[in-house]
Amino acid sequence: MQILQGKKIVLGLTGGIAAYKAPELVRRLKDQGADIRVVITDSAKAFVSTLSLQAVSANPVADSLLDPAAELAMGHIELAKWADLILIAPATANTIAKVTHGMADDLLTTICLATASPVAIAPAMNQQMWHSQATQANIETLKQRNFLLWGPGSGEQACGDVGLGRMIDIPELVKHTTDFFSRTIESTPKTSLPLTGQHWVITAGPTREAIDPVRYISNHSSGKMGYAIASAAEQAGANVTIISGPVNIQPPEQCETINVNSAVEMHASAMKLAPKATVFVACAAVADYRVENIADQKMKKKNKDDGLTLTLVQNPDIVADVASLQNKPFTVGFAAETQNVEAYALGKLTRKNLDMIAANNVATDGQGFNSNDNALCVYSKDTKTDIPLGSKVDIAKQLVSLIHQQQS
Repeated sequence: MQILQGKKIVLGLTGGIAAYKAPELVRRLKDQGADIRVVITDSAKAFVSTLSLQAVSANPVADSLLDPAAELAMGHIELAKWADLILIAPATANTIAKVTHGMADDLLTTICLATASPVAIAPAMNQQMWHSQATQANIETLKQRNFLLWGPGSGEQACGDVGLGRMIDIPELVKHTTDFFSRTIESTPKTSLPLTGQHWVITAGPTREAIDPVRYISNHSSGKMGYAIASAAEQAGANVTIISGPVNIQPPEQCETINVNSAVEMHASAMKLAPKATVFVACAAVADYRVENIADQKMKKKNKDDGLTLTLVQNPDIVADVASLQNKPFTVGFAAETQNVEAYALGKLTRKNLDMIAANNVATDGQGFNSNDNALCVYSKDTKTDIPLGSKVDIAKQLVSLIHQQQS
């Protein structure tokens, strides 16, 4: 489920022993599509390293109230505006008290005071501290202010006590987060969104062209770009169908997904759906060729010096066939190239009768296949738009906006 696709979460870490679980929490939230910025207090650094948090979040870790690297050197304002959700996990009794009473003596508490975004707290403390009148009074106050309370859990604690107070487990935190955003999405009236009433069909991922029952020809596409586009279009109000090759990521929860393996299967699904689609985005990395005769049984080596000859035939050109339909949808192609990117992209735009093509250089380190980032140059017959390097989630939102502008 990719309900967190494109969601921006500030994860606040305070000085509870459960802070050591933070890298796993970051990883699991990112698996669901979230963009995570970690804010760490000085006491939390005793339990987890900022280097590990930076590595798993792919973002710098913030710990300074006045960060020279932040916009206007005011990181607390920048992050307070950026976040769709602030999650404090673990939330110690001390931090809960400071947030309750409006204190702002570090970056995390200042962000909480400066934000208009929802704040969720996952308490983590000794069971006696949790049951104390002061803590309970603080919790009640935060509830009245519409803070979200996730936990605490019950069980054996690091000090040896048993009872309420420990931070709930990572899967529970992830579920609370996805449930929160699911409710938010469901409460947004679709009629107020720009793509309401449109049906988008998006191909994603690689194709696999069988050689025999155990071998195949494929490529390095992860499906992340196509799934990010699908999520962005769905969040903008479109009804989205993904035709997906085999990938190792979960599709956006609100999108219909048709799973295929080969280019021929993807072509058949595309030609069935495209005539009734508003927009068709061919983001999949489709194999140009397939084996002419697939072996019924696993092929065996005969002699150690013998080679193997495979006869390949061309696969159908999915995006060109969609663009040739009499009542074609607005058709967007992708050009993943390693050289002469602009020339090849413009050639495909014209030759295949596309309305738009998004080109990227997959030979550049840090973008393209199997990466979380990308950069695109988007061409139509009359325009050229550069989308600079960024997360595929952000790139997808900008591309969907461009497509919508070109449609209008």
